[in-house]
Amino acid sequence: MKNITQILSDEHQIILKVIDAVNSECDELEKGKTLDISFFQKTINFIKNYADKFHHAKEEDILFKAMLENVEHLHCNPIPVMLHEHDEGRTFVYGMEQGVSENNTDKIIQNARGYGMLLRDHIYKEDNVLYPMAEEALSDEQKELVNKKYTEVELLLNKEMNVNELIFV
Repeated sequence: MKNITQILSDEHQIILKVIDAVNSECDELEKGKTLDISFFQKTINFIKNYADKFHHAKEEDILFKAMLENVEHLHCNPIPVMLHEHDEGRTFVYGMEQGVSENNTDKIIQNARGYGMLLRDHIYKEDNVLYPMAEEALSDEQKELVNKKYTEVELLLNKEMNVNELIFV
């Protein structure tokens, strides 16, 4: 059966590229660069629509639900922690939005760096613990259903927005 988590790990690499760009921008701001509101608006748009709406939809609404249907086959249940971290990420994004609307560089940097640190750790846990656990716990039939649902979500969301256009780095 085809690996059901590779696509999510591939999406993580795109998210990490944006986090790297955001960290570089924060470094430049701390050295005195003028705030580029447009950069952070694109960042927020990417996070809200690609990382959260597109990527997290596949995790939260499809993969995690399939795993919870097989909770007895999991070594432990890390899903509540993953969901909590998704919510923490949303809080950092809200803080970045506030910083942008207030033109507050310090607030933007604080929330952007917090988001980046959280997501690096979160992605590591998913790629190295949660995803291998999912691959092991789900049957071939369940994996086929998960892949089918991924495709449906991707088609639906690509009708609403061009997901590839969200990637700006």
